[in-house]
Amino acid sequence: MALRAATTPPHIATLVLLTGSSVLTLNMFLPSLAHMAQDFGVDYGVMSLAIGGYLAMTAVTQIVIGPISDRYGRRPVVLVGMAVFFMASLLCTLTEDFHWFLFGRMMQSSAATGMALSRAAIRDQYDERESAAKLAVISTLMAVAPMMGPMLGGFLDSVFGWRANFAVYSASGAILFVLCWLDAGETHHNRSSSFGAQFREYPELITSRRFWGYSFCAALSVSTFHIFVTAAPLVAPAQFGMGTAELGMWMGSITLGFMIGTAITSRMSRSYPLTTMIIAGRVLAIVGIGVPGLILAAGYVSEPLFFGAMILSGIGNGLTSPNANAGSISVRPHLAGSASGLSSALIVATGAVVTTLTGSLVTKDNGLILVPVMMVIASVLGLLAALYVRRINRIEAQIGAQQAAAE
Repeated sequence: MALRAATTPPHIATLVLLTGSSVLTLNMFLPSLAHMAQDFGVDYGVMSLAIGGYLAMTAVTQIVIGPISDRYGRRPVVLVGMAVFFMASLLCTLTEDFHWFLFGRMMQSSAATGMALSRAAIRDQYDERESAAKLAVISTLMAVAPMMGPMLGGFLDSVFGWRANFAVYSASGAILFVLCWLDAGETHHNRSSSFGAQFREYPELITSRRFWGYSFCAALSVSTFHIFVTAAPLVAPAQFGMGTAELGMWMGSITLGFMIGTAITSRMSRSYPLTTMIIAGRVLAIVGIGVPGLILAAGYVSEPLFFGAMILSGIGNGLTSPNANAGSISVRPHLAGSASGLSSALIVATGAVVTTLTGSLVTKDNGLILVPVMMVIASVLGLLAALYVRRINRIEAQIGAQQAAAE
């Protein structure tokens, strides 16, 4: 019996799984990197291309798939993305050649279609405030992925070997393809007649100050997470004498905060403007990290103080990110796919830069102070971006009111 193709929009559960799969594709196999390098006979630094190269390809993929989905629809692009992800994961599972593995790993970036187009599908159906609430629900549920991914991957590696991670990726790609076939009906019905017609509309998005303000705010918000997860494995053992098990528990603090923040957003975004929620999140992050940072700088070294600040940072991110993402894809709703892909690529690129910068600047000795400082700087820059968007909104509202009065 043939499987009937979906004709209705995807359920939230499907969008959560699509978004979470892209996160797991990045982090689930990380505990296996050393074993993989040994198995392929390459240096650990070369094996790390499976991370850095994947992130670079993810950024490129999201820039490309957004415009394609605006032209041809979300459904066909997601289905192709999941099919490519399945085949790429299978190649990684079976190959004995490092170069073929790396090729398959780069092609796994097609999983990014799930994250970018889930956001676009939400915006296709709802206004910007309702979109922020829906995106917050998705973020709350999929926040489990970064916490559970490495734990699951480490278990699979210890019992079955590193290839088990990629076998799971293969199976998930096949399952997601079937799920999307059954449940991911088309949501984008206002498509351009041709790529030429669509390209002529792109300057509306690229030249939009509001789009870049929202996008940079989202990227800077997420960058605080990258700073923490990059530095914590170095700083926490040196400053607090933590073992890996205890460190793993405490590193979930920022994700716990994020889940609390997104839960608040899902309830409040319908009642407040996006910029109000975004600014509240950035202020909470600045104060929540800055005050404990000052106390740490004064010489009071405490695990609950340091990681408590990370919880507050996570809450701030949970208030900011869904609203900033909703804002970026709402500037030009008919180009929501392009906007989602471009803003997602900016988040990935900013994360790569911040991760590299953190790795080069933070040491065991200065990390306890420098990490909060870097996170506060990122939060302040995010706040400035949000204030810039609010200023533009007010100017445009005043112009609109004056034009209405003149008529």
